[in-house]
Amino acid sequence: MSAGKKFRDALKNNNPLIIPGAINAYSAILAERAGHKAIYLSGGGVAAASYGLPDLGITSMEDVLIDVKRISNASSLPLLVDIDTGWGGAFNISRTIKEMVNAGCAAVHMEDQISQKRCGHRPNKSLVSSNEMQDRIKAAVDGREDESFFIMARTDALASEGLSGAIDRANSYVEHGADGIFLEAVTSIEEYKNFKEVIDVPLLANITEFGKTPLFSKDELSSVNVDMILYPLSAFRGMSKTAEKIYNSLLKEATQENLLDIMQTRDELYERLNYHSFEEKLDDLYKN
Repeated sequence: MSAGKKFRDALKNNNPLIIPGAINAYSAILAERAGHKAIYLSGGGVAAASYGLPDLGITSMEDVLIDVKRISNASSLPLLVDIDTGWGGAFNISRTIKEMVNAGCAAVHMEDQISQKRCGHRPNKSLVSSNEMQDRIKAAVDGREDESFFIMARTDALASEGLSGAIDRANSYVEHGADGIFLEAVTSIEEYKNFKEVIDVPLLANITEFGKTPLFSKDELSSVNVDMILYPLSAFRGMSKTAEKIYNSLLKEATQENLLDIMQTRDELYERLNYHSFEEKLDDLYKN
C-alpha cells in the first residue's frame, strides 16, 4: 500500500484524524508507539531543529527531504509534510512532489504566501494572487505519479481578506486539484463551522501553541466537522523546554542526579529502539 493510500485510509477511519508533529526519526517512533495514525513534519520545525534558523522560507527542498527520508525510514505511519510555497515555479513544484513521493511522504501542504514567507501566526504576511496559487496546485498535481498522494492547499488569507476571501480562495484551489484545505490562523470556532459548510473537502485545523488560534478541543472541532487536527510542534516545544532546563541545571548544579525523573531511561530507550534484537542479530552473525 502506498504512503498516500495509508494517509487517505487514516483520514477516512479517524474522525477527526489527530496528526502530531514528529521533529525527527526517534520522535516518529515514539508517536507510532503511542498509537497515532499519522504524523507531521513542520517546515518551521525543520528550520529550527535541524538548521537553527527561523521560519522565514530559508530552508530548501533538499533540507526538508533529508528529514523526510529519515522519518519515513523509521516509522510506518503516513507522513504529512510542510513544503512551504513549493520552492519555485511550476517545474520546481512538480519536482518537489516527485521527490516527496520518492522519499516516502504521504501528503503535503503548500501555502499561498509569497516565496519570502513568514510564520502563519506572524503579522505582515503577503499572499500571491489566487491565480498564482492555482498554478502552484496544478503543477503539484501534474507532478503526482501516485494518485493517492494527498495534496493540501494552505491559505493564509483569513488575516488579510477575511473569511469570505479565504473561502473564495479555497474553492478555487479545490477546483484546480487540491484534495484538502489548511485554513491558517483561525480565531474562532465559528470560522471553522462557516468555512466547512461551503467547502466540500477535508479541512485541517492547526492547533499550534502560543499563536492566533485558541487551543480548541477535539470535541469542539469535531462538532464543526473539522477533519484533521494538527499539533505541529507540541512535542518539540516540550523537548526544547526540558533540554534548556537540563543545560542550565548542569552548569548550576554540576550533577544530573536531580534531573533523572524528567529523563527517559536507558532501558526505555533500548526498548523503544528494539535494541536487543539488533544485539541478538550480531551475536548470531559473529558467534564462534
